[in-house]
Amino acid sequence: MDWPPIGTVPRTWTPRPEGLAATSRRARRSVPASFLTAVAPHIAATAVGLPGDLAADLDEATRLLTAFDAGGAGEVAPFAAILLRSESAASSHIENLSSSARALAEAAIGAGDRSNALSILANVRTMQAAMDLAGDLDEASILAMHRALMTGQGQLRPGRWREEQVWIGGSGLHPGDADFVPPVAGDVPALMADLSSFLARDDVPPLALAALGHAQFETIHPFTDGNGRTGRALLHASLVNTGVIHRVTVPISAGLLVEKGRYFSALTSYRGGDAAPILRCVAQAARTGVAVGERLVARLRQVRAEWDDRVSARADSAVWRIADLVLRQPVVTAKLVTAELDVSAPTAQAALARLVEAEVLVESTGWRRNRVYRSPEVLEALDGYAESLGHRSR
Repeated sequence: MDWPPIGTVPRTWTPRPEGLAATSRRARRSVPASFLTAVAPHIAATAVGLPGDLAADLDEATRLLTAFDAGGAGEVAPFAAILLRSESAASSHIENLSSSARALAEAAIGAGDRSNALSILANVRTMQAAMDLAGDLDEASILAMHRALMTGQGQLRPGRWREEQVWIGGSGLHPGDADFVPPVAGDVPALMADLSSFLARDDVPPLALAALGHAQFETIHPFTDGNGRTGRALLHASLVNTGVIHRVTVPISAGLLVEKGRYFSALTSYRGGDAAPILRCVAQAARTGVAVGERLVARLRQVRAEWDDRVSARADSAVWRIADLVLRQPVVTAKLVTAELDVSAPTAQAALARLVEAEVLVESTGWRRNRVYRSPEVLEALDGYAESLGHRSR
């Protein structure tokens, strides 16, 4: 499928002082005097003509996304939080950031501080912002997504367009041998305004709109860091904005992670003027995401049903409410239970003790106070899901 290709223009390279100070004289002599930077086309009014087979492919994937969001084989809304976190973890892993389910759940309640887990939790905030802001998908909402991701990293300009040249691959000192050099910083505001106009179109099939918008975003690379994760959040925001999904974050990044090489190759083809590969890649990622999402939900439902058989408690007991809480937050404390469920501390402690006795929860610390409880079965299900996608847990 023909698409406006990027152009290139030569630019003079001025070495960064901090880079020069850290290199040898020989290395400094090898720094090029110029490089080629991309000139991205504006796409707001570009005609989108889809071949019949590609249109059918996208339509099938869209139907699967809508069915999964609506419930599919079973009600998925109770698992929205865990699907959101799982999608954020998969998107982060594309950027080589991974974490075990336990480390991620502990970090979510302040019981752990592993850097990868904290970075992934920042991506959870980004995905949530994407879902919340999708009704008004413009430059301000995209900046807000990035701000949610990069909060606390002031040197990376959270929520602001970049003001420097960035590049992908090659040397960290200069862009002369980079795999891709995005447009100059001065072009970013106008390109992002154009992208926002494109995402507002109603004459392009929704999944195609989301995929093309994502590819254009990654080509512009509007931020100093966090472009990949923000761009995949934008893909979800577009699907919410067009009504394909409403309630849950379908794990599309899980599908992209399964075929990471194909995904990056498709972005390269997009920049060369062929949009078909990224459209097919996102359609396949959507199908894969629905399949793995259904498997994860089915396994969690099975775990919850097994708890029903093992636990003896009144129908109105806080035990059952904690069990439901643990499905979306598999590491808890009495303090968290008290706050989330609005129960007294003694009620929370008694219910947690009942779940430990039934081997639903395991107490992790061995302390008398400030105890941390985890669900091995839920964590095992989440780590199994991650393993199936090729995550590395650490």
